[in-house]
Amino acid sequence: MVQAQKYGGGTVKKRIRTPSKSEMQQHQEQKRPPSRAWVTLLTRPSYVPGAILLAHSLQKHHSLYPLIILYTPSLPAALLPALGREASLSNSILRLTAPLVPKEQRNLVATRFEDTWTKLRIFEMWEYERLVFLDADMLVLGNMDELFGTPLPGRDWIAANHCCVCNLDGDEWAPADWAQENCAYTGLTHPSCLSSPTPVAPAGAGPPTHALLNSGLFICTPYAALWDEMRRFLATDPRVAHFMFPDQDLLAAFFRDRWRPLGYQYNAIKTMRYWHPAMWRDGEVRNLHYIVDKPWHARLRDDGVAGYLGKDGETHRWWWREYGSWEGQRERMGERGVVDMVRGCSAALGGLEQGEVAGGWQSTRAKGEE
Repeated sequence: MVQAQKYGGGTVKKRIRTPSKSEMQQHQEQKRPPSRAWVTLLTRPSYVPGAILLAHSLQKHHSLYPLIILYTPSLPAALLPALGREASLSNSILRLTAPLVPKEQRNLVATRFEDTWTKLRIFEMWEYERLVFLDADMLVLGNMDELFGTPLPGRDWIAANHCCVCNLDGDEWAPADWAQENCAYTGLTHPSCLSSPTPVAPAGAGPPTHALLNSGLFICTPYAALWDEMRRFLATDPRVAHFMFPDQDLLAAFFRDRWRPLGYQYNAIKTMRYWHPAMWRDGEVRNLHYIVDKPWHARLRDDGVAGYLGKDGETHRWWWREYGSWEGQRERMGERGVVDMVRGCSAALGGLEQGEVAGGWQSTRAKGEE
């Protein structure tokens, strides 16, 4: 194609190369949003430090995919400018979503678990071909982009980790069959545990606890028909009203015989470090899950003790080390507003009162979900 362009007082004919069809297609694909993404949920200020460090750790370990932070109107609007600024620095996307709450729910372990229903909104994000949900109380310790390529038998399947049901602390809320001998991780050893997790018990066979999953991390392929089916399940299945851990119990029931187990390293619950020592290796953990009390709730004591039973000093130290790295990086960049926002959401950092930050975990130490 020849195009006439004016330069000074004259006109110059300049030959312009017409892009090829393949180049045009590539350009269009580059303009589209990525077809894969990580997703987390943020509903209250007390989880802001966790979500910020989750995004930071994904970026630190060179993930190719963005983190979509679903947030609900319950998150104070005053936090959004600084959150938006941090998102622009950490390959994250803020996305407002509506809370999801069934009509009846009578058996929750703690009222804070009402928020976790909204995690299911991930299944209406149909513009993505593959999504991986991560709880906001996780810290990524190694690249795990390979999860997006996890083979599944069909689009109506998910992948997740087994729920650890050891209950070695004897929590009263736990069902009677939550015991070490019934845990899917009992008997696993390193290194075979990394690639050969315990099979999911099919309906009517095997220990029922081997069919339970932990929804802190799960891989899914969202599409409209699946979401419609899930909404009908929410509205009509009588079990929904009695779920102890809302989204987690629903996923285990809805995807019964349709979920694939993953190696523990992708959802390494911090208590596994001392509950399953034959399996756990610090250097193998890709993604650490801070269930129960969160490291940003309290700084490490001088003797290094942390956690409500004093056993989590080492894993909590990992979080504080990464927080120090993130804060120092933002300070050097002149992003004081972002740092102040995060500090304001944590008692240990000088912000919220401890009771508000903890969200009542002291009264209900529920390990199945958080």
